[in-house]
Amino acid sequence: MNAQAEIESQSRSIASVERAMDVLLLFGRSTRADLGVTEIATELDLTKAAVHRILTALRSRELIALDPVTRRYSLGHAAIALGRAYLARTDLRAMAGPELRGLSARTEETATLSVRRGDTRLYVDQVVPAQELRMEVSLGIPYPLHAGSASKAILAFLREEEIEGYMVRHKLRALTARTITDPDKLRAELAAIRRRGYATSLGERQEGAVSAAAPIFDHDGLVIAAVSVTGPGARFKPHLQEAAQPLLEAAARLSARLGHRP
Repeated sequence: MNAQAEIESQSRSIASVERAMDVLLLFGRSTRADLGVTEIATELDLTKAAVHRILTALRSRELIALDPVTRRYSLGHAAIALGRAYLARTDLRAMAGPELRGLSARTEETATLSVRRGDTRLYVDQVVPAQELRMEVSLGIPYPLHAGSASKAILAFLREEEIEGYMVRHKLRALTARTITDPDKLRAELAAIRRRGYATSLGERQEGAVSAAAPIFDHDGLVIAAVSVTGPGARFKPHLQEAAQPLLEAAARLSARLGHRP
């Protein structure tokens, strides 16, 4: 094979790999659980014959699976394993750092990241503003899931049986005079949180603190963490609603990076 022929062969090989990657990425960004050959060909401007060849190659490596009844294709075990391997190596704290800094700068209050640990949640990071009077949280200390905005943002988006199980296992202990301790009132509060997408707290966990928090979801749609903004009540309470939109946007970006699709 002469040099020119070898270059052309390499170019064809690279083009084939690129088309295969395009097909695989199409499955990754599609909102549908499976795709047919015609859909793939139309979306990527490929011939059906080319799509068949690519899918056959991807199936041989279990990156794509074929339903023998519907003759439609979906992501295979190997592709899912790659995604889980990436997520297992993802440091949520490092990922959330820029979002926390942006939230703190925009609201001029303390931005925090909390993660769920069973029936509790704990702060794992915070960014404090350049304010003389500011709120700071204690990292690594477990708090119950019924008190405070970050806790309620997690509890509200658990499965119904998990919420009821939490209430069975735990007395709704008051951390302050404002903590919700009545199960029916808490259920109503959680329903309101689900409707608006974020939780608020007016001194429920800490006297004098006002906060808002939004949930972070993983690739399976499970709530695993919450991002929040908190400040002294006298200063932050009038601006609580203003913080909601940037808070929701930050939580949505973090969820998306974890593979969540609303």
